[in-house]
Amino acid sequence: MKHALPVTREADFAAWYQSVITEADLAEESGVRGCMVIRPWGYGIWERIQRLLDDRIKATGHENCYFPLFIPLSYFEKEAEHVEGFAKEMAVVTHHRLIGDGKGGLTPDPAAKLEEPLVVRPTSETVIGTAFARWVQSWRDLPVLINQWANVVRWEMRTRMFLRTAEFLWQEGHTAHASADEAREETLRMLEVYREFAETCLALHTVAGEKPENERFPGAVETWSIEAMMQDGKALQAGTSHFLGTNFAHAQNIRFQNAAGELELANTTSWGVSTRMIGGVIMVHGDDDGLRVPPAIAPWQVVIVPMLRDQPEDQAIVDYCRSLQKELAAQSALGEPVRALLDLKPVKAATKRWGWVKKGAPVVIEVGGRDVAGGNVSVILRTDLYQDGGKLKSAVMPRGDLVGSIAATLEEVQATLLGQSTQALRDRIVPVDDWAGVEAHFAEGVKNPGWIDVRWSKPTGTALDAVVERLKALKLTIRNAPLGQTGCDEGPCVFTGAPAVERVLIGRAY
Repeated sequence: MKHALPVTREADFAAWYQSVITEADLAEESGVRGCMVIRPWGYGIWERIQRLLDDRIKATGHENCYFPLFIPLSYFEKEAEHVEGFAKEMAVVTHHRLIGDGKGGLTPDPAAKLEEPLVVRPTSETVIGTAFARWVQSWRDLPVLINQWANVVRWEMRTRMFLRTAEFLWQEGHTAHASADEAREETLRMLEVYREFAETCLALHTVAGEKPENERFPGAVETWSIEAMMQDGKALQAGTSHFLGTNFAHAQNIRFQNAAGELELANTTSWGVSTRMIGGVIMVHGDDDGLRVPPAIAPWQVVIVPMLRDQPEDQAIVDYCRSLQKELAAQSALGEPVRALLDLKPVKAATKRWGWVKKGAPVVIEVGGRDVAGGNVSVILRTDLYQDGGKLKSAVMPRGDLVGSIAATLEEVQATLLGQSTQALRDRIVPVDDWAGVEAHFAEGVKNPGWIDVRWSKPTGTALDAVVERLKALKLTIRNAPLGQTGCDEGPCVFTGAPAVERVLIGRAY
């Protein structure tokens, strides 16, 4: 069977991932290390993610706003643990003007040095916390529930498109509350929003749970995540939600007068997901022919490709396709009007068809003169591409049947992708009872080991440091302690031998 991509997942997963991005026209290098140009198909997927997630965020009572890209360095210096966690990744602006260097080039003007350096936004807790300190005076001002869609910059040394870039797009939610209980409830509410969104819209089955102490967001009291498993068995942290307690409120003086007239520190949270989610969609759903986009986030769910031959009957085919496009657009699927595109680019039909297969359009419809004469269409499903013998599967059906069944077809494609994601994750989480089992499971030469599920005693301090070093030697990390644990199997922690209090997932990660 010949595939559309130049490399398969089995041969070289990293090269396959890059080839999907290239062949599906998702993104390309920009000329600045670690920064990418997101092309229309890739950005269209991000726009769908934005729209669907933004609706969910607003439904939980949050309002969108916007804060500056540049943040005074002094804002970070107020929160020592936070700034230490991001210090190596910060891009800093020190001058506001350039002058000629006398050699045909440009250099910063020494006379234009800023009184205080400005950090290019790596995250916004500090600048938003400063605003909260102005906005919150009384218990009546709480809670404050805001979100912003923005770009951020973290100067990554090793970059990979969508997964780890110097500049990326995201949303970041920030809230302030009168009590720790209310803030914790908010943290878990937004974690569930992310989990449900990933499952319902991205068709990604994830595990929601709490991060260990060493994996917490800098300055957080608790960090929670959703973790997705890629086809190579590695984990991708697809979203995080942080309970910050009063740590940032103390540093930024977010205080309020309670109902009794006493001053208290607010409890704050922050939470976010980014364009990294697109990387997850690629690595969970892609195959050796390219991307497969879940219909909920596909910019175009149905693409109509007319098979034109530079003959007089071409116009009748185009007219037939235009009418079909209107009929499809009048249908609804997954709660929205069907997004149908008629591709009239002057390119051979077969080339266009494979282009849309590589992009991952859920349904591709081909229409030729014979189809028009018979009132039919030829339908290709991205989740069911080949016959048993390896030949492309193209089903001829009456046009009316297609239009009448398009909603069910798109819902079936969405459900198929989620089912495959769910099964793959469940099949590749293995319980392990001792350290020897950990070493054996991740031994050199073991391909695609997935994750393990082990007992955990929640060590801290030097005991936790020792665990981290043992895991680092095997290139492993603790992903999270899944939510919903009703107790722990009796037995010792795999690492410390102390009685276990919960189970955690361990794997290699992006």
